[in-house]
Formats: sequence, C-alpha cells, structure tokens
Amino acid sequence: MFSTADLRGRVMLSALLIVLILCLGTLGFVLIEGWSTFDAFYMVVITLATIGFQEVHPLSIRGRVFTIVLIFFGVGLLAYSVNVGLRALLEGELQAVLGRRKLEKRIREIKDHYIICGFGRMGRIICKELKANAVHFIVIDQTEDDERLKEEMLFINGDATLDEILIEAGIERARGLVSLLSSDAQNLFVVLSARVLNPTINIVARAAEESSEKKLIRAGADRVIAPYHIGGMKIAHTILKPAVVDFLEFATMSGNIELQMEEVIVAEGSELASRMISDSGIGRNLRIIIVAIKRKGGEMTFNPTHDTFIMTGDTLIALGEVNRLKELKNMANP
Repeated sequence: MFSTADLRGRVMLSALLIVLILCLGTLGFVLIEGWSTFDAFYMVVITLATIGFQEVHPLSIRGRVFTIVLIFFGVGLLAYSVNVGLRALLEGELQAVLGRRKLEKRIREIKDHYIICGFGRMGRIICKELKANAVHFIVIDQTEDDERLKEEMLFINGDATLDEILIEAGIERARGLVSLLSSDAQNLFVVLSARVLNPTINIVARAAEESSEKKLIRAGADRVIAPYHIGGMKIAHTILKPAVVDFLEFATMSGNIELQMEEVIVAEGSELASRMISDSGIGRNLRIIIVAIKRKGGEMTFNPTHDTFIMTGDTLIALGEVNRLKELKNMANP
C-alpha cells in the first residue's frame, strides 16, 4: 500500500511523463517536418493512441524514422505512466477505504476515553500529555493537518458542535470531553450537546472571555479554563515566586523520572482504606509525601497530618518518585 505522500508522488510522476511525451513528440514533428504546433500535437496523439488514422501530412524519411522511435518508446512509456497512475489511484482509494474502516472499528471499540474538540496549539499540547500518560483519546477537528500526525491518533474530521459527530466519537462511552474551539459560542454548543448525550461525562471547556465562564458552567461544564487568566497569573508568579513555579513545573512535567505529582484514587478493598497515613507506610516505606486529600464528597484537606484517616473513594495528591507512585497506585487499586 502507498502512503499519502507516495501516492501523490506517483500520480505526479505519471502526469509529468505523459506531458513530457506529448511535448517531445510535438517538438519533434515541428522541427523535422516543419508542421504547425497543432498538426504536430494531433499527429502525436493519434500515434500514441494507436488509433490508426492517416498521417496529417506526408512524412519524409526522417519523419518516418522519428514516428517509429515515438511508437516504440512513446507508446511503452505512455502505457507505463497510465498503469502506474491508475494503480496508485486505485490502491490509494483502497487504502483510504480500508484505513477508514479500520479507524471506524477502533472508534466503535474504544471506551472510557477522552474526546478533544479542537486541534490547535492547546489541543496539541493536551494530546501530547495524554499520549505520554497512555490515556486513550479521540480528536475532532475540521481543519486539514499533517496526515502523518493524524495517523498517530484517532482523528475525526468534522464539526464538534454537531451531535452526530460527537456520537461518532463515542461520547456515550467516553470518560471526558475537552472543548477547545475558537469561540466561546462554539464551546457552549459543544458543552450543551455533550451534557445531553452523556449526562455523566466530565466536561472541561476553554473560555476566552471571563464573562463566558459562568455560562459554560450553567450549560453543563464541570470545569472552565481561562488560558489568558492562567497565563497572566503564571507570569506574575514567575516574577514574584520563581522558586515555587520552578518546583511545580518540575513536579508536573511529563517524562520526569525523578519526581512527579500524581492523583491516586483509593478503591474499595484497598489496603490503604480506613487506615491512618502513619500506619499506611506511604511515607516510611515509599518515601511519598501526601500533599492533600480530596474526599469523596469534594472536601479538600491540605497537608494532612500523620493521624489523618484515608477512606475509600479519597483522591490522594501524592508527590514522589515515579516508581514509588506506581507502587502506591497498586496499593490503592488492588
């Protein structure tokens, strides 16, 4: 099977070869026989097509020799070019059909995934982070983009504000949706549609205007992110608290093998449940710091003490080495 770039290259090569044959044949009859450009071009066409019409004008000896050469080389080259072009087109079409069927099958089978609406600068960063953490996701975007980039992920070309596109992306089976479209109005449509199609899905939306945040929340978004506000605050903190910003970036950077900050959910039946932090061995054995605990009801406890109890359904905000954090996740989710 041809790749997209290979397919385009073969089709272009075939077209160039055909044009080259026609041009060289026409030029040959013009120079040898002194015919007009149209008569020479017509003679080349009927010769290469092997139709067998009579000659436009009587040929000289040199003209007949040139015609013989044109038949031997031109007809063969033309047949090769047409064959390569047709094969490329047919196999490319077959590849597109098979690729689409494979994509549709993967989309039908995927579940507990995230839907990313919008593949701009923010969308690319989010997809990179999700991929680095082995989280399944589907991208919905209308713009044409690098085909090689799309082949590395599940990608749907379409309008995310349409219900049928969200359904195609498996929204009924999705864990969450992130709406990053260019306008707040479009994000509002996506949030409304997503909440109706899947009442339990976790929705995060981007808001360009501060006034849109409350509207998106009322429409059904669980969280609304204002990039300009966050960016401004980060710049201010970089000036005022540079060491704090450096630490947070270091602790949350993907691929950092020295230190990470993770969320760990305590499942039912976990050995950590109903035990105090001091008795769990998290600090003593794993050398992990519990920065905060988010209770099942939403209450957040910061810097919990050693006698704080860990309960089923708690989300532990833990700081430690990557390997140690994996051990903690195994303890929390047996």
